[in-house]
Amino acid sequence: MEFEKLISERYSVRSFKNEHLPQEVIDKILEAGHKAPTGCNYQPQRILVLNTDESVSRLKNCTRCHFDAPTAMLVCHNKNESWKRPYDGALSSEVDAAIVSTHMMLAAHNIGVGCCWVMHFNPSAMRETFNIPEEIDPTALLVMGYPSENAKPLDLHYKTRPIEETVFYGNFR
Repeated sequence: MEFEKLISERYSVRSFKNEHLPQEVIDKILEAGHKAPTGCNYQPQRILVLNTDESVSRLKNCTRCHFDAPTAMLVCHNKNESWKRPYDGALSSEVDAAIVSTHMMLAAHNIGVGCCWVMHFNPSAMRETFNIPEEIDPTALLVMGYPSENAKPLDLHYKTRPIEETVFYGNFR
């Protein structure tokens, strides 16, 4: 798909067909995340794929925003494998995980898979439920699947602030 069309048509899907994604589709989405840039190419992302009835059922104990998606990917970052900004010690790994998530979300839409980026989840419940090690921090939950026939963007999707309120040249006002 042409990039401009891809970013214009993609929306957060919240209604899915009850059908797990085939492995070859999952692999394409994961490959897009694997190609994402990360700070100094450290690649601190860790991705947990949930594509069985059992794992998706367990996910529902960690978030109410699962939208009954048949598949999910929890994108995490290893803070011990992060590039660190020398001026203030800020870690790039959380930003890296967000970039990886964006690549995956766009790739999913490009191949006909609906996706919703969810941050409303309980990290402690995720850790306990999926045995996530202490050095791995959950960042983004991508719930996904084939959109149902009635899937559509929320009205809020079409509302944007004027670009003059978000972009500045030279200095902030």
